[in-house]
Amino acid sequence: MITRQMALPVALRIALRELRGGLNGFKIFIACLVLGVTAIAAIGSLTRAIEDGMDREGQTILGADFEVSTFQTEASPEATNWLAARGTVSQSARFRTMAHIEKSGESSLVELRAVDGLYPLYGQFETSPQKDSESLFEKRGDIWGTVIAPDMADRYGVKLGDILKFGAVSAEVRAFIVSEPDKANLGFQLGPSAFLAYTALKDTGLVTTGSLINFHYKTKLPETTDLKQMGETLKADFPDATWRVRDRTNAAPGLTRFIDQMGMFLTLVGISALVVGGVGVGNAVRGYMDRKTRTIATLKILGANGNTVFAVYFIQILAIAFLAILAGLILGAFLPGTLAAFLPNSLPIEPEESIYALPLILAALYGLLITTAFTLWPLGKARDLPAVHLFRALVAPSTRWPRRQYLFAIGLSALAVIALAVGLADEKLLAAGFLGGSLVVLALLRLLSWCIERSAAHMPRPKSPLLRMALANLHRPGAATGAVVLSLGLGLTLFASLALIQGNMDKQLRDQVPSEAPAFFILDIQPYDLEPFTETAQAISGVSEVMTIPNLRGRITKVKGVPADEVQVADNVRWVMRGDRGITYAETLNSGSRVVEGTWWEPDYTGSPEISLGKEAADGIGVTIGDTITLSVLGREITATVRSLREIDWGTFGFNFVIMFDPYTLKAAPHTFMATLKANGDAEAEAQRVLTSQFPGITAIRMKEVLTSMNAIVGQVGTAVKATALVAIIAGILVLAGAIAAGFRQRVYESVILKVLGAVRAQVLKAYLVEYALIGFVTALVALLLGSITGYVVIETVMELDFNFLAAPILLTLIVSLTVTILFGLASSFRALGAKPNSVLREE
Repeated sequence: MITRQMALPVALRIALRELRGGLNGFKIFIACLVLGVTAIAAIGSLTRAIEDGMDREGQTILGADFEVSTFQTEASPEATNWLAARGTVSQSARFRTMAHIEKSGESSLVELRAVDGLYPLYGQFETSPQKDSESLFEKRGDIWGTVIAPDMADRYGVKLGDILKFGAVSAEVRAFIVSEPDKANLGFQLGPSAFLAYTALKDTGLVTTGSLINFHYKTKLPETTDLKQMGETLKADFPDATWRVRDRTNAAPGLTRFIDQMGMFLTLVGISALVVGGVGVGNAVRGYMDRKTRTIATLKILGANGNTVFAVYFIQILAIAFLAILAGLILGAFLPGTLAAFLPNSLPIEPEESIYALPLILAALYGLLITTAFTLWPLGKARDLPAVHLFRALVAPSTRWPRRQYLFAIGLSALAVIALAVGLADEKLLAAGFLGGSLVVLALLRLLSWCIERSAAHMPRPKSPLLRMALANLHRPGAATGAVVLSLGLGLTLFASLALIQGNMDKQLRDQVPSEAPAFFILDIQPYDLEPFTETAQAISGVSEVMTIPNLRGRITKVKGVPADEVQVADNVRWVMRGDRGITYAETLNSGSRVVEGTWWEPDYTGSPEISLGKEAADGIGVTIGDTITLSVLGREITATVRSLREIDWGTFGFNFVIMFDPYTLKAAPHTFMATLKANGDAEAEAQRVLTSQFPGITAIRMKEVLTSMNAIVGQVGTAVKATALVAIIAGILVLAGAIAAGFRQRVYESVILKVLGAVRAQVLKAYLVEYALIGFVTALVALLLGSITGYVVIETVMELDFNFLAAPILLTLIVSLTVTILFGLASSFRALGAKPNSVLREE
């Protein structure tokens, strides 16, 4: 008799003995685990490699050890002297303007960078031909030197020696940019880069009060400098300053934040793929336990208790899972080197090939926890079933649930996966919502598969024998319906939702925006040029709807008297508090927004400072009507009372400001104006030529250039998302194969009985074809329904765009589901139909 004290050693010996027979039946199990663990390990390792590269190259990316940036106004002499006393200071400036090409009369929007002779403090400014700073930028007679991006040269046919005009400055093209070492920390660019000497900046005439220009003071420090302490000292010595301070440890925070968020999202999709694979793991274990029913029954008849049975097969599964997870970790550790080749060229570093322990440990934990969660159910059922029930499992599967202790362990494993994923994510609410949605989808898929089985069982029996057999197969003992819907459904749901989201984004950018948005955004219109600019624009044939609005910049410094850095702000509106924001004032409300709380100002308002806020921003910041917000505008702090809240329609692509002042407070402040205008067809080129030549100080941003940049970003993100969604689809296909393989024994038994009763191969095969077509079609409909709901919520609620049901993703999901289900189902059926009745019945 086997006792409880002997259970573990005996179980271990039996488990090892059975493993000698090889891994037959566990191929799908291993493939699912390897795929999911590899995806999570590779994504985590690649993200970590990029982050380490950003940290390693922080000096080069920032172009300094320490940087102070100001907006619209240069730093005071006291501030520059403070920096110079601690290290070597390089001054530069950056703003958008127009480069006028003298030989053709054309003009191009550029990101003009004015640099001094010390640029760059770190890294190498590579040009073609390579020259030193003096040769590139020095003034020769009345002509300065400039260096431009090669894409601008290609687009406009600019060659070395050609003359460009930046405002009042004429500059000779002396080289083309090969590499800007600090480009990554500059953020989003609308135009190609162009370089000019810092000493030529004032001669351009483009820098006036209200100009949208950033000044940078990059400092090279001794290696022993405590950067954190230096930042605190700077803040203490200049408590009222509104500049932005960065050091080499956060050289490109926007890029780092994007990489972290993308890594988190792809990891969540990878976890979902692993959950899909977990269904395959569960199916493989169930199939394996079905094949071991006689062995288990024999062990129990010989006196083995439930603990021994459980331990035998749990040890086997953990051993196999360990091998699969190890294989996934090895692949995941070395795959980032391959994936790095597909990264965009705009990434400032090349990730180093290295082993990153934390991503691998997390991937292993996810794999182990999901394996445990999906294997305890079939193991727990086998543990508690009497031997007599095990012998009848083929024709009368048990519907009993496992014991509470196993259900508790399953729930604990699932909670551990969620806790790890959410706890390690920066956007915890997003991570929790994503994983919660995946669990809801799984539950719905299981419920729907049950409904399909019950509906098939209670439907009137069709007259056609083939159809009757196909419907019966949907609910018979060991039917693949639940496994197919659950396994393939989650992957297809993820695929459908991502395809619909990206398809709607592409459609919005491609179709709706060009027809509704203005052709140009015009910046830096001086007050004295406002009237002649408006008259000139309206006189151009094909130009319509010229709208102008005041333009200032301000930074929120206090909310209800509390310093801005101490205010708890919702993640979705944190950008409002980050740095300088565009602000304006207006007597009348534009069509892009409407007041939902409070009231708009009466005509000729001359009272104390008041503002109107976007409703979403106000809710995220935690303010309402009557609260105060303090803003720093042109170095002066203004405390204003919130008078109204507005709902803003960002989809108009017009002038939509989160913060709008009353029409009185800022009227006398130095500022420039912005304008939008619409232009039909060829009028766009004519408008750009006429306006930029007559008003050289303005900056004209074409909507087509904005859309091109946005499309490039969306395309890069979409490629990564599609690749990860493909992992989920592959996992679903593997699980489908496993589900069908798990029911192979029942399929063989069924086909033999049908043959004995007189059915021919063609009849049985047609019945199987109808069965799998029905399952595939229903699974596709379920995936499309859930995927469409997810896509609708994201597009309408999160992105606040118009949702459209797109034919391509819908048809593709339907075709994939039908094709995969039918092919795998028939492949298994062919094998089952090939079994000889005599040999099968003799074994039974």
